[in-house]
Amino acid sequence: MKPIIGITSHVELDYKHSLSNDYVQAIILAGGIPVILPIGVDPDVAQLVDKIDGLVVTGGGDIDPTLFGEEPHPNLGMISPGRDSFEIAMIEKMLAANKPILAICRGIQILNIAVGGDMYQDIYSQIDEPLLQHAQKANRTHLSHYVTTTENSLLERITGKSKFKINSFHHQAVRNVPKPLVVSAHASDGIIEAIESVEHTFVLGVQWHPEPLAVDGDAISKQIFSRFLQSC
Repeated sequence: MKPIIGITSHVELDYKHSLSNDYVQAIILAGGIPVILPIGVDPDVAQLVDKIDGLVVTGGGDIDPTLFGEEPHPNLGMISPGRDSFEIAMIEKMLAANKPILAICRGIQILNIAVGGDMYQDIYSQIDEPLLQHAQKANRTHLSHYVTTTENSLLERITGKSKFKINSFHHQAVRNVPKPLVVSAHASDGIIEAIESVEHTFVLGVQWHPEPLAVDGDAISKQIFSRFLQSC
């Protein structure tokens, strides 16, 4: 039996769902059956969690800053309160059930918020130090900058690498990371690029987009999805 993987989707102003096919294909290629999850079913997340074997929390728009005690920054983009509440509820139930989670781009941020962490609403106006280009001007399969993994982390064990290149499409980023999560990769400018749980079988958040890379044949990205599916 193939594992069933729930995939959240981008939601525009809480009325239109959309999802890149790369997420779907990456799960299929890794040996899973993808199921796209809608917002608006918050009361029933326990039943959803019971039915799926793993959860992919996908990329998309920005996150409501009031969820971590801040008000909107001038550079905050489009948010989806319905998506925020649904994903937080799903993450909480998945963690309680110790079921695997792979959180991508926006997903790493909402994962961190779900356990009590916070984030930068806009790294370029909230961090004084010089930063890399984190919203690359290139196609989605271009590897634009390096990340360095934390020694003995799950991410290092999956990839077998202490340093590798990734793509990058974000202006927000994880800031303070609470337990049970720990930082497992940084960019050279200090931006957190990956987090993982030290108390669960498989909970990994990455700031980049491994799904188009996996579909394109990138070995490291394929390893991430493969290990996720094995855990499921």
